[in-house]
This record gives sequence, structure tokens and C-alpha cells, in this order.
Amino acid sequence: MEKIKVKVDWCDKNFGAVTEDDVLCGVVIATSKSYDGLMQELSDAVCEHVEGLLQDGETVPEWLVNGDYEFDVELGVAALLRKCEQFTSLAAIARVSGINQQQLSHYASGLRVPRIEQRKRIVDGLHRIGKEFMEVV
Repeated sequence: MEKIKVKVDWCDKNFGAVTEDDVLCGVVIATSKSYDGLMQELSDAVCEHVEGLLQDGETVPEWLVNGDYEFDVELGVAALLRKCEQFTSLAAIARVSGINQQQLSHYASGLRVPRIEQRKRIVDGLHRIGKEFMEVV
């Protein structure tokens, strides 16, 4: 199955996605209040975009026409924290990552953008939380 690269971030109380794949002959953008809603909106937008490409006579790979693809999603830190807030709290993430909860709140709201090292600490912390959940019997 082919993959379409997508960047997802959080802005103005919405998730936003933009494709980053040349095979689409352009950019596809979608927004939604929820992550699941965003992925549905993005899927619909890509389908409409492909239909438009075909109507314009563009050459489109068969896998794209058939919908034989999945999204390779890269979450920005704000989107990552917002997506995970349904499973855990910023306080829990702060404890396992060692990053101040107020700082995480700034990242989650998009007021500040963390350095690469900070993003890694957040992701590692989420992995630790996930591992703890997986060990529950």
C-alpha cells in the first residue's frame, strides 16, 4: 500500500492537515475540530482532488485512483498533545517527560514551539505512558 505524507498541526482550536506529496500534483488541505474528523475530511478532500485531476486529464497513478493508499502522518507538537489529551493529562506527560506542565500547555495551545529535543522528550514520555497502559492486566 502506498503512503501519502501529511503534516498535522493545531491552530485556532482546530486540527489542520496538509499533504506533502508530489504525486497529488498540488496540495490538499483539511481542517476539523477533532482528529478523527480531520482524517475523514482529509480522505474526502483527497478523493475529490483525484477526481478533479482525472477530469482535467492529468495522469494519476492507479493506486491513487483506487484509493489504495494510507496517510503517513507527522504530528506537530501541539496536535500531538491535543490528540493525546483524550487518553492522558498534561500533568502526567509533564511527570514522565520532565517538562514543566505550564510549558506543555504553551506547546499544546501553539503559543510556543518546542525545540527538537523537547519534542523527543514529549514523545518518549507518551511512549512510557503507553507502555504502562499496555502492562495493565
